[in-house]
Amino acid sequence: MSIVLLGCLLLSFIISGCSLEWESQNETTIAPGSVDSESKLRVIFLDVGQGASQLLISPTGQTMLIDAGNNDREEQMVEYLEQYGVDRLDIVIGTHPDADHIGGLDAVINTVDVGKIYMPKVQANTKTFESLLRSIKNKGLKVTTAKAGLQLDWDEQVDVTMIAPVVNGLDNNNMSAVIKVTYGDTSFLLTGDASSASEKEMIGSGVDLQADVLLVGHHGSKSSTTLSFLNQVNPEYAVIQVGDNSYGHPKETILERLRKKNIEVYRNDLQGTVEITSDGLDYQVTTER
Repeated sequence: MSIVLLGCLLLSFIISGCSLEWESQNETTIAPGSVDSESKLRVIFLDVGQGASQLLISPTGQTMLIDAGNNDREEQMVEYLEQYGVDRLDIVIGTHPDADHIGGLDAVINTVDVGKIYMPKVQANTKTFESLLRSIKNKGLKVTTAKAGLQLDWDEQVDVTMIAPVVNGLDNNNMSAVIKVTYGDTSFLLTGDASSASEKEMIGSGVDLQADVLLVGHHGSKSSTTLSFLNQVNPEYAVIQVGDNSYGHPKETILERLRKKNIEVYRNDLQGTVEITSDGLDYQVTTER
């Protein structure tokens, strides 16, 4: 898509009033709906191959989707939502414009009701990004800028805080929206493709990065999960959203770093969809295989 066409598309958003607002674990076989979700937070790391997508269901049934895999996972994403009984997403977050994160979001938005959508102030001159913008426009939605310091209104029992991007002007990966989810004494840090530059900014911001569950940044690339960042987060569990790929993800350097800290690691390529359920005190981990 040409820069002129993208400019026209964004201009049409503004004219239409739909502008982007740039401002003890128990491992079992997963069976959707079989886990008692009453008074529990469910964080489901969906298996979308070499991509990323997390579906969150709150103790009161509120829903949130962070990313939606690549373009070839559109039908699978719609099937996942049906599988988990989701016909409305209260919050949708596109962490950054890379296709393996936002590729399926257009189909999701076309299929279900959406409350609010958040994306960072960064664009991409791609057909994937154009298709997502068109779906947002056609649904009559407005995009709120994803940035550090936002408190997301989701479930009064669950604190959802956006802690990155801290600064503007970084590359797409380092502009990734990073979300910390806290329920009772339990917490999750969901990092998109945030890399070392963003990790450094997060550390420098003084925000509390400690979390029990870490979504390992950028599919286990060595550009993310620096030792200083990992020490700050100090998780018990780590999830790597990865599939067959030519990048060598996850890198052995990162796996060894996690092993040295005795962090329990779960991977979509080995275990399929991974669900971590919290009652505010403890966790239950279930895997597809």
